[in-house]
Amino acid sequence: MVSREHKRAVLNEKLQTLRSITNSHAVNKTSIIVDASKYIKELKQKVERLNQDIAATCTQTSTDQNPLPGIHVTVETLEKGFLINVCCGRSCPGLLVSILEAFEDLGLNVLEARVSCTESFRLQAVGGEDGEDEASESIDAQVVKQVVLQAIKNWGGPAHQG
Repeated sequence: MVSREHKRAVLNEKLQTLRSITNSHAVNKTSIIVDASKYIKELKQKVERLNQDIAATCTQTSTDQNPLPGIHVTVETLEKGFLINVCCGRSCPGLLVSILEAFEDLGLNVLEARVSCTESFRLQAVGGEDGEDEASESIDAQVVKQVVLQAIKNWGGPAHQG
């Protein structure tokens, strides 16, 4: 059985860790916890501001007259493959599947991806081509972008709900 002294020591150690993480100068338990609560609120506000900044960036109009308002698609050529970014200021259920199917149809393997589908849709993927044949050499960033845009149109576009 664990002694009270041991429990107290463990609790004090955890409070000191919390104090350290939150940069608190408080001495008593209550003040440390209040400082930690304030710190968490500040972090939440920072996350919200970052999400708003990202959403604002993603909903800016594209310079190439994107036919799908509210959805921003960019494709950059990498040494071996493409960096594909898709942003929409709202959630888009099923859109990820449509885009991944388009990658597969094009012969692109997803080498790395980051996706957020909660309050807004964001996809950043690195796609590499399947083979080294002549057909894969004809794929360029513009082709990839057109295929992604077509997948979005096939999905249902910005009016799609469901």
